[in-house]
Amino acid sequence: MQNITYSPLSLEELNKIAEIDRSENISEVYIYKKGQLLTEQVNETVTAFEPAELAAIIEKQKHLKQGGGEVVGAFINHTLVGVASIENRKRGLRCEYCKMDILYVSNAWRGKKIGQHLVEEIKKVGRNYQAKKLYISATPTKASVDFYLKSGACLTKEIDQELFDLEPLDIHLEMDV
Repeated sequence: MQNITYSPLSLEELNKIAEIDRSENISEVYIYKKGQLLTEQVNETVTAFEPAELAAIIEKQKHLKQGGGEVVGAFINHTLVGVASIENRKRGLRCEYCKMDILYVSNAWRGKKIGQHLVEEIKKVGRNYQAKKLYISATPTKASVDFYLKSGACLTKEIDQELFDLEPLDIHLEMDV
């Protein structure tokens, strides 16, 4: 396997997020109902970031970094193949959560533990922020949610209403840092 390096992205490097191939075929999604995760069959294909969506993601990551958060990239030969970020803002009744904002791994590099390494890097940053847990508002695709569950996340015990209102169909998870 090729040498993968993990490092924080500078503000100038955030445009490299466009290098990530986010394509995937989605056959199942989760729905949260009455305390349970239920699956629903779908047939969707995501081919790439929509231009407006990509611009919004990059802009949000700029604000996140300017607010003291961190964006970590996974690089192979100077090409960004994965990215994750964390806010430096405490959430929750006891102010013990920091939100993991994004996690993307290029299609060809999924299943090679890049996502797990990015989560570990984000957890280190979260510990530096004195967070006890990551708050994850996960896209409800079965692949995404299953990744987080296998990585140690569980359904959150404390829904963040602001994040829920932004993404009511997301699956809201938490993970110890």
